[in-house]
Parts: sequence; C-alpha cells; structure tokens
Amino acid sequence: MTAQVLKTHRMFGGVVQFWEHESLETKTKMKFSTFIPDGVVRGCVIWLSGLTCTEENFTTKAGAQKYFSKHQLMVICPDTSPRGLDLPHEHEGWDFGSGASFYLDATTPGYKDHYRMESYITKEIVGMLQSQFKVPPNRISIMGHSMGGHGAIVLSLRHPELFQSVSAFSPVSHPTKCPWGEKAFTGYLGNDRENWKNFDATELVSNGKKHLHKILIDQGLQDEFLEKQLLVSDLDSACHAHHQGIETNYHKGYDHSYYFIATFIESHINFHAKALHAL
Repeated sequence: MTAQVLKTHRMFGGVVQFWEHESLETKTKMKFSTFIPDGVVRGCVIWLSGLTCTEENFTTKAGAQKYFSKHQLMVICPDTSPRGLDLPHEHEGWDFGSGASFYLDATTPGYKDHYRMESYITKEIVGMLQSQFKVPPNRISIMGHSMGGHGAIVLSLRHPELFQSVSAFSPVSHPTKCPWGEKAFTGYLGNDRENWKNFDATELVSNGKKHLHKILIDQGLQDEFLEKQLLVSDLDSACHAHHQGIETNYHKGYDHSYYFIATFIESHINFHAKALHAL
C-alpha cells in the first residue's frame, strides 16, 4: 500500500514529511512522519512513541533531524494506535485504547480486528520501508520511549531478524507487573496472564529470547513513573542473568519528558548508526 504525503518541511539538509495510508492490518487510515536526508540513505530507524502520542511528537520535539542527517539515516515515526474507531472503552482513558496500543496484536473482541500494531510495524511499516522508500531489509533498527520503548524492545526480541539494533528511553520494562501493562494486556489479550509474558520484555529475556546486539536504555532518575510503571531494573537484572547484552544509563535529575529525550538522542542515533553502517 503506497502512502501519500500530506505536508513537507525542509530542515537540516533533508525533508520532514507527514504521510497517510490505508492500512491492511488495522483496517483504518494510519499516519506516520519521516525525516529523509538528502543523498544516499544508509539505513532507517523506526521510532515508537509513548502513551497519548501521535506521529508528530518525536518529529517536533526530539531535535533529532540534524543527527540523522549527519549519519545519512532516515527515521520513520508511526502513530501509536489506529484512529477513527469507537470500540468499547477505547476513549475512556489515556492509558488504554486510542493512543495506547502497546504495539501488540490484540485478541479480544473488537480490538483483534483493528489493534494489530505488532503486525503493522513488523509487516506494513517494514514492508513500506523496503518497497516505497527503498531501504534494504538489513538496514533497519528500532527505538522508542515509554510504551514505545516497550514496543521497540519487545518487537526486537520477538523479531530479531528484522532489526539491526534496539534502544529505548524510559521503557515500560515489565508490563505484566505494572498497572499500565495489566490494564492494557487485560483489554487487548484477555485474562490469560501466561500469554501476557509473550509481550513482556523482562519475561521474554527470562525465557530465552535474545537480540544479537546489546540493548541501549537511558532512564531519568527523577522520572515519576520509574518505580511503579517502568521497572527498568527488572529488565536490567534479567538481561544480566540470561546473558542478553544491555547498557542501562541512569541520569540524575532527568524526568520522563521530551526534554530528557532531546538531551540524549544524539547518543542513541550514534548507537544505531554504528550498527547500520557496519554492514
């Protein structure tokens, strides 16, 4: 399915564009944004945003384009959920439903027909990168923030062949043990808590899933969600116990916001550039 450009802005030796297309997976229109540098594109990083976000947040707030341009990398930022639906409870809270897909394929009534975000990312977005944007299949990496950090790590563990490298800011790291995850997984996957573990980064690593390269995480110590929702130390411990490479950097004074992301985004892009350029 070919996406159509809605608007274009030039910056840092490249173009920011906002796109729309009909999705076969979600059966809705979906939007995403891109930054594409001039010249030869040497790879692409998929960015997955967090709860309540859209395809615009990273593009407008992270200050990342100049670093992608420096490394001749493209970035693509999908929306965080299907839109335009009216499913049960979909619009009642900010941590479930619209804007809160958790990047999995739902199995519950109604949601299973549209909330197919794992397939949307790993099949449609990855496929579109290859067909429309001519990015080779071995030159794609993934990163994200909060719920999107969860998505990036889980998708890289479930589909390690698709992504050369993975990183996250403030990821929801053990969703089967936190209120956000329990609410979302009940709504999207039902009450089988054993099945939930298939979409939990800490549980996946504990059960032998691995990515070839180390996982990079940056986490602010003043993040109001760190202790009850993110549980980053659980993932860190699981990785060390099960020999999954991980680098977790904790930063005093930083919170959960895009101010934090903008401060450390260059190091993440350098990390992905090293992996993508090494091919």
